[in-house]
Amino acid sequence: MSALCLGLAGAIAATLAVPGSGFTLAWWHSVEKTRWEEHYLVRDDGLHLQYARVRGSGAGMEIPDDARFENGYWTYRPQLPALQPLRLTRSGYSADYELCIDGRCQPMSALLGPPEDAGSAALELWSCRQPGAMMAPNVSWNRAP
Repeated sequence: MSALCLGLAGAIAATLAVPGSGFTLAWWHSVEKTRWEEHYLVRDDGLHLQYARVRGSGAGMEIPDDARFENGYWTYRPQLPALQPLRLTRSGYSADYELCIDGRCQPMSALLGPPEDAGSAALELWSCRQPGAMMAPNVSWNRAP
């Protein structure tokens, strides 16, 4: 089983076991209030984006020409190299990211605490080999929507 490291300010804040099926990173677009999801596989060389899906289009959310409408989402497969790390910005002014593993989701704030100072906080995700990596035991994981 692979491990996913989550880092804040250059330090490992959490290490999670991720099955071969990977994980989904989800969030709500701050303007359009539309759910966006990206599914990644964790490999030694980094995080591989398998597909992205979004419920609709809008400001900064152009749907690619090759996207297909499936189960209420526009789904497409971006062609990107492995990301190592994947850099995200969290803000106290918008909904937090959700991390979904094996069909169960948890807001990043449950894993890492809220973004600092209600402003923005940098977050990095990367593949790592960490002995004893485990699903966050003190966190209640919710079923994916």
